[in-house]
Formats: sequence, C-alpha cells, structure tokens
Amino acid sequence: MNQPKVMKESKNKIRVDFERTPLKERLKAKFLSMFFLKKVVWYIFRLVLLVGISYIVLFPFFSKIAGSFMSPEDFVDVTVRLIPKHFTLNTYRAIIVENGFFEAFKNTLVLSLSAAILQTFSCCLVGYGLAKFKFKGNNLVFIAVLFTMVLPHQTLSFSFSVNFTYFWQGFFGLLHAIHLVPDKLATGLNLINTHWPMALLSATALAFKNGLYIFLFRQFFRGVPDELEESAYIDGSGVFRTYFQIILPLSVPTMITVFLFSFCWQWTDDFYTNLFYTVARMKLMPSIVSIPSSLMLGYAGQNLFDAAIKNTAGILIILPLVILYVFCQRYLVQGIERSGLTAD
Repeated sequence: MNQPKVMKESKNKIRVDFERTPLKERLKAKFLSMFFLKKVVWYIFRLVLLVGISYIVLFPFFSKIAGSFMSPEDFVDVTVRLIPKHFTLNTYRAIIVENGFFEAFKNTLVLSLSAAILQTFSCCLVGYGLAKFKFKGNNLVFIAVLFTMVLPHQTLSFSFSVNFTYFWQGFFGLLHAIHLVPDKLATGLNLINTHWPMALLSATALAFKNGLYIFLFRQFFRGVPDELEESAYIDGSGVFRTYFQIILPLSVPTMITVFLFSFCWQWTDDFYTNLFYTVARMKLMPSIVSIPSSLMLGYAGQNLFDAAIKNTAGILIILPLVILYVFCQRYLVQGIERSGLTAD
C-alpha cells in the first residue's frame, strides 16, 4: 500500500510547532533519540576503524622518517621512539655528498623521462591498433600482450642478454659472408653497456611493463565511438591523420597516466639497468642505497643505524615521485577512470 503523502502545509505546520517548542524540549528530542544514538555510535565506529587502519599503514613511514633524523646515540637509547633526542641531518648530508645523489638523480631523470616518453607513444599506437583494427590473429596478439604482464623478470634476462650482445647476428653474418663488414661484426652488434637496448625496447613497446600500458590504451580506445573515425574518413582524412589529430587529443589523460606509471617504474628499476649496464654502470637512484664511509662508526648500535641509513636513502629516492604525484594526481585519476574500467 502506498503511504499517504505529507502535504507541504503539514510540513510547514510541523516545523512551526517545533520552533515554538522550548529549547530544552527541542534539544531533548534531537539528542536523546535512538536515531541520534545510532548515528553517534556509527560515527565513532568509523572513526576508530579509519584511525586504526591509518595507523597500521602509516606507522612504518613515520618511523622511517623519524629514524632518518636520529643520531647514532638515539638508536641505543631505549627511551627514544619516534622523536629523536639528538636531531641531525648528517645522514642526509652523507648520502647526498658521498653516495652521489645529484649525479644519480640526473642520470635517472634522463633515463626515466626518455623511456617513459617512448613507451607512452609506442604503447598508445599498439593499443589503438588492437582496439580499432580487426585483423586475423588480433585476439592472439592481445593474449600474448596479457601474457607479458605475468611473465617473471628472470625468464627474460637470458634472452635479452643474448639478443643485445649479438644483435642482428644473422644479418651481419650474411654481410660478412659477402665481405661487406669486417670480422668483428660477424657475430652482430654488441649493444650491452649502451643506451640502445633501453631505447629499442621502449620505442617498440617490448619493455617488461608495456603489456599493462597497451592493455590500458586498448581499453580506453574501445570506449571511443567509431563514428568519430568514420566521419574523419568520410571527410578524406587518412588513418594516421585521424590518429594524430583526433585520437591522440582524446587520449591525453590516459597518456599521462601511462607516462606516470612508466616514469615511476623506471625510476626505481634495477632489472634492466643491471642487465644492460654490466661494465660502464651509470650511477642511478638504486645505487645510492649504501652506507657512506663517514657513517661506518663501528659501535654497538651500528646494525640499527645502518638500517636507518638505507631507509633514508629510500626516502630520498621516492621523494621526487611523491612530489610528481602531488602535481599530477588529478590527471592520474582521470586516466584510470577512462581506461581499464571500460567493459568489453
């Protein structure tokens, strides 16, 4: 049965009668009701739950940040918890000066920025092709892309090492057979300890995390109406002109998201850098996680202090990423909303 509707005049009369009621009665009716009690209990429960979860999640970060400002004496003082008694910046100073922080920052910035830009545009092109062009084997290619997302790092290390140590071995071997290249190139080009492996993998969308980026772009482009491309084709626009003038401007939020993912992952990567830079190792961000010689004091609490030094190096590594996220979080959320959540 439909409940009778309360007329507007009745609501006004109830409101007027309530306002004419003495203040004591109004407060009693408002705050001593079962509805108000349930609301307060539910609010307290949510507050306690959120505070407890926040404490569990954030406490390790607070403890590492506090430990970065402690002196060696604080680590053997049982009364010191999160607030240092002997506040010092010597740990930061030693890591920055002795571990070459600024050199590592510059090298990592150049490498991460170039790899992120190349991966963003190459994965965008591949994702667009998988989403909008129907060809034989499309689904098999996409399955192969998804397979790269779950493939362990270690399974790729040997093949990458061999391929880039003897790059284009067959082609240069053929040229050597007809005496067009010298003997030292008969086994191919050795690209190890150069920037070419990173550049080639990024430009061809074959780097380790590129499967995820291609998936994000494919899901986004599947949500773009086909009518936009069809109208461009009718007006005489070609495939590449349509892609660059219509599709790319629409995919800017997703491109920013993929760029941030790629940049942040490359910033802390040591798999590719250890694999491709075996001799002429560049000083990158992961290499600053070491104990400076000036902080090797050799006293009772050295182990705890060493752990704090490495935590401090970790803070310096992720600090640029935190600053980047603060300025780009709006674009990151927009890109996620427009990409991986689109239904097939």
